[in-house]
Amino acid sequence: MRMPAIPLAVLLGFNGGFVDTAGFLGLQGLFTSHVTGNFVTLGASLVLGTSGVLTKMLAIPVFITAVALTRFAGNRLADRGRASMPALFSAQAVLLGVFFLLAVTFGPFANGDAPMAMLAGLTGVSAMAIQNAVQRMHLASDPPSTILTGTTTQFAIDLMDLITGRPSMASADARRHFMAFFRAIICFGSGSMLAAASFYFVGLACLIVAVAVASFVAILKAREVSGETGMLM
Repeated sequence: MRMPAIPLAVLLGFNGGFVDTAGFLGLQGLFTSHVTGNFVTLGASLVLGTSGVLTKMLAIPVFITAVALTRFAGNRLADRGRASMPALFSAQAVLLGVFFLLAVTFGPFANGDAPMAMLAGLTGVSAMAIQNAVQRMHLASDPPSTILTGTTTQFAIDLMDLITGRPSMASADARRHFMAFFRAIICFGSGSMLAAASFYFVGLACLIVAVAVASFVAILKAREVSGETGMLM
């Protein structure tokens, strides 16, 4: 019996929340999935004298570089007539796997600027930069899977328009869009909560969950392109 399709946004949103929370807890406040938080925690680290300043500073250019390389690789694959998403998601899964191995081998990291902590953190940043780039390149109509500020704002606006019966929410497309925002909040939040709970018990070894989810996405995307399955949508 054929399994129902799994929205790709569900898996990406879950992993966005999971990796960001696990990285924050295990790497002295480093945000692996987005840049905004690292500006904030960098400033806090500078003022309070806590560790991780150098890693947070490097996270920003590393993130930019990883996004640029993802774009370059995607363009090259497209120019050759090949689907880029399976390869890019595979690269993300590999980097998350390296992140996991570094974390469980050399962690826990009391000093966020220790060489292995820095290497592990920046590997995680690179992995999640790929997810950010792929979403902007191929899934731009979906809410972001790695940060919730804009998503939550739009959800609140649409919720009020829905409650008050505004014409903007009358169409089926508008309601689907509203539900996509709601789903993004739930998936990211679920990933964050599960990461926090599992980190409490097993530390950064919890990252194996993110590796498994990313690998699942890469495998299904590859099979989808080859016409073997339609389990993702």
